[in-house]
Amino acid sequence: MSREPRRPRCAPLIPRARGGRAQRAVLVLLVLCAGALLLAGQPLVPTARSLAFHFATLQTGELLKGACYLAEEIFHRDARHHGSFWRALSSCFPPHWHGPMLLVCGSAYVALFGDGQQLGLHLILASLCQLLILALGLRKPSAVEMSEMSERSKQNVAHGLAWSFYVGYLKIVLPRVKKSMEEFSRANPNLPACRKTWKLHILVPLSCDIYDDLEKADSNIQYVTELTETTLARAGIKKRVYKHSLYAITDEENQLWHCAVEYATPLQTLYTMSQDECAAFSREERLEQAKLFYRTLEEILRGSKECADTYRLIAYEEPEEAETHFLSREIVWHLRQEHHEEISVLEQSHPPSPSTALDSAELNLQISVSDLPQPLRSDGF
Repeated sequence: MSREPRRPRCAPLIPRARGGRAQRAVLVLLVLCAGALLLAGQPLVPTARSLAFHFATLQTGELLKGACYLAEEIFHRDARHHGSFWRALSSCFPPHWHGPMLLVCGSAYVALFGDGQQLGLHLILASLCQLLILALGLRKPSAVEMSEMSERSKQNVAHGLAWSFYVGYLKIVLPRVKKSMEEFSRANPNLPACRKTWKLHILVPLSCDIYDDLEKADSNIQYVTELTETTLARAGIKKRVYKHSLYAITDEENQLWHCAVEYATPLQTLYTMSQDECAAFSREERLEQAKLFYRTLEEILRGSKECADTYRLIAYEEPEEAETHFLSREIVWHLRQEHHEEISVLEQSHPPSPSTALDSAELNLQISVSDLPQPLRSDGF
């Protein structure tokens, strides 16, 4: 019985979508603070007055910040807000409860303290403090907050590139990949067929460093031929051609594996942006966007019924020390895993029996007892 292949030692860590742990932490800290306040044994009225004042201070700060933004947005009313002052106003004050909340807190403060003049003085001092905080830039969102907002809104570079890659390319070519591979297999009957590898293998290097010629990236990857091309009229272009290249990949045992493989071309955009000063795109931001691109593309393809079982995403991080055949080993690992999946399916559909256990010729497979499943021939396909 063959065993499942081990994971590559340089398998990248792709971040998952953030959960609700931050919100749960807020609730836990809220309970702890409320408990500490009860244990302090402070009188109810002064405590309620202080809470009302602090709430009023926070709402004042939000209103002042919105007013500062409004001073800028008025000059962009036509271009950004369709000439509507109310649109500009609502975009600067998105939660409409800041004003009513300030009114309620102020009224509660006056009711508990009994001196509206004192409240006015406190609000002026609070406004002064809030404006100083805004002027010094102390209320800017953290890097985590900005990352979470961009991921939740799905309006960052990675989401746009992933959707463009899917709609403009993968959605067109992936449903035709198996047919092209089947035609190649019929034209080359001497190569053993492993249908699980009849997919488009998409390379996603998180460094975004892409070779135009795979043979230069790794000498163990050799170009074989072009698969059957697809010709369509697309966006005003008559007879636009889509095609894939088939490669033969040599593993560490000099066995050949054939597959259609190519880079995810949008990563070139991320790499170019990080090299262009106008884009203001750092290397760390590029890495984050590359991981987000992979995760988004994986989610899109997983939800696409027409692209099911026609692709395999191969994300990897290149080792710090250059390795001559790192890329070919990475691709071969995935091909072996696909080969292992086909063996598992065949074993489930054809359970061994005393009369058929030794007759492997019918399956056209050779099940190895080594750590990884191997193809029947040295030119495995």
